[in-house]
Amino acid sequence: MKLVNFLNDLFKEDGFRLIDANKREFLIGKPEKKNPLILELLDSSMHYKLLLLPELYLGEGYMDGKIKIHNGTITEFLEITLKNLRKHHPNNFSKVINKILGTYRYLTNFNFAKQSKKNVAHHYDISEKLYDLFLDEKRQYSCAYFKNKNDTLEEAQNNKIDHIIKKLNIRDNQTVLDIGSGWGGMAIEIAKKTKARVLGITLSENQLKYSRQKAKQMNLENQVEFKLIDYRELKSKFDRIVSVGMFEHVGKKFYKKYFKCVHDLLNKNGAALIHTIGSIDKPRDPQPWISKYIFPGGYTPSLSEIARPIEDSNLILNDLEVFRLHYAHTLRNWRVRFLNKKDKVLEMFDERFLRMWEFYLAGCEMAFKWGDQVVFQLQLSKDKTTIPLTRDYIYQ
Repeated sequence: MKLVNFLNDLFKEDGFRLIDANKREFLIGKPEKKNPLILELLDSSMHYKLLLLPELYLGEGYMDGKIKIHNGTITEFLEITLKNLRKHHPNNFSKVINKILGTYRYLTNFNFAKQSKKNVAHHYDISEKLYDLFLDEKRQYSCAYFKNKNDTLEEAQNNKIDHIIKKLNIRDNQTVLDIGSGWGGMAIEIAKKTKARVLGITLSENQLKYSRQKAKQMNLENQVEFKLIDYRELKSKFDRIVSVGMFEHVGKKFYKKYFKCVHDLLNKNGAALIHTIGSIDKPRDPQPWISKYIFPGGYTPSLSEIARPIEDSNLILNDLEVFRLHYAHTLRNWRVRFLNKKDKVLEMFDERFLRMWEFYLAGCEMAFKWGDQVVFQLQLSKDKTTIPLTRDYIYQ
């Protein structure tokens, strides 16, 4: 069976038992447990789909109930898989097919304002209650900053906000733009802690409504404002710009336009901080399962793909910080919280949705733990003198 040969070539560390759709059993790799995890295939199509494009069909098979895990969880299976795979393609078949899919997606993916709004709604406008099950109280849906891996999710998300505020060196009465403001937690905290005037912009109608309600509850309506608008439509100037977890949705075709907009929206002595998922590897095609089911239009860039558009925009890269395992810890917290609320998830959605999100959270966690995924924080300005000469001001 070709699938068995492929899996045994891939799994050099640890392993599992495979039961195929014909109920035949195979030992894959060298399992470390006496009673190893079992991957059971319930549909014969999985025999060739997992060989041709496992990056797509493993997730689909698990979602659709064509793959079942025994003596463990999908998280444990994905950890074994990513630990063996690291940054590489599973095989040449998948590499070629993924390249074809990636090229087609690049040629047909145009994240203009209307399409960007549609892509955002696909993920963020599904249900407010869902996100309350696993996010922190400020609804920060981006990588937290763990000063200690045992920090609570709330502590780590507050660390992230404080770190960004300090890094931007925000002062009283400055104007701040938050591009992709989510549920408003970052913009509201900036307003509270710095006395700056903040504009948060989003393409999600649900997020806009929630953010405005929060600002009103906290009596900050005169200091923080939220609008449903694309960043490309803004004309005002700002002293500071922050964007957390939004750049992943820009699309490679629009990187030059994005940084040109950041440049044009900044005052002469302004500074910006862009916080985005990225890859420590060379440019590669998007993960097909994530693109199809979770973030249509999304892409996590390599550093080389960001550098040239920044240069072309005439912005200065003052500082680059790489968060390596912080997102793995964040996703671990989200996954545990999500699975602890299975009953509530199933009150809102079906079993397929539950499995889809379990696979999403677990797969991303392992990609940050074992794969090429990291978070880049880029600090940008127009003038070399805008930001203090050393990082001391961030940690004082």
